[in-house]
Amino acid sequence: MPLVHTMHTMAKVKNAALAAGDQPEPLTRVIGEEQVVEAADLVIANTGAEGRQLVELYGADPERVQVITPGVDLAVFQPGDAAEARVRLGMRPDALVVMFVGRIQPLKAPDVVIKAAAHLVKRRPDLRERLVVPVIGGASGSGLETPNELVRLAAACDVADVVRFVPPVSQARLVDYYQAATVVCVPSYNESFGLVAIEAQACARPVVAARVGGLATAVVDGTTGVLIDGHDEVDYARVLERLLLDPVEAARLGAAAATHAQTFGWDRTADQTLHAYASATALLRADAMAIAT
Repeated sequence: MPLVHTMHTMAKVKNAALAAGDQPEPLTRVIGEEQVVEAADLVIANTGAEGRQLVELYGADPERVQVITPGVDLAVFQPGDAAEARVRLGMRPDALVVMFVGRIQPLKAPDVVIKAAAHLVKRRPDLRERLVVPVIGGASGSGLETPNELVRLAAACDVADVVRFVPPVSQARLVDYYQAATVVCVPSYNESFGLVAIEAQACARPVVAARVGGLATAVVDGTTGVLIDGHDEVDYARVLERLLLDPVEAARLGAAAATHAQTFGWDRTADQTLHAYASATALLRADAMAIAT
């Protein structure tokens, strides 16, 4: 029976890009991943970059690596009126909304968003009254060790009145937040793909993200959002300020983002995965015939 494997992040990649305060993945995981890659008839990579990492870091056979990007439910994540969504969430209709969604742990860098917001209101105090920064998600991984760290950070940065901490929500409620957003920020230290970025774009919202891993595939720099090298909050604040104060530019990026997201539906992912299973079966049969002869 053919074995097809898909990575959900890779230990060697994560360990090479650790955030401050994060813990490295254990050697047992590294060894396990190496064994799975060696045993698999076909390995599915989320992006071309991940495919290259499988070859370079894990010794995968390039002929047995296939790239299939994940998808999102395009029937759920759709564009909507921002003012109406903000009212549903208890915000003023003209709010300037910078949204973060993801697991609350150093890898995802929610602290960068909070620090960027602090820098932004320091530079532009007139924005404080309208600025809303929802931080959506629950503590995970090493973030469980300091579950209240971001609350303390927001207070220390004098943006406790701006930042809203929101526990994990249903997809329907999450769509409200995406539609309410002016811009969605994804400053992760590593992402194998970056589903949040695609969900946001499916809702016609521009994304400001770190230029790492799959985010360079999920976001088209300058077309559907902005990719930033590094994790300096000043750099993020500068880009966020530009998009918050230029609704025409934000709308242009958002419209292109919605079009881009249409190529990441689950139907396409399922069709390609089915084809990959057929390919793995063919590879296994070819190997069996070669052994027999």
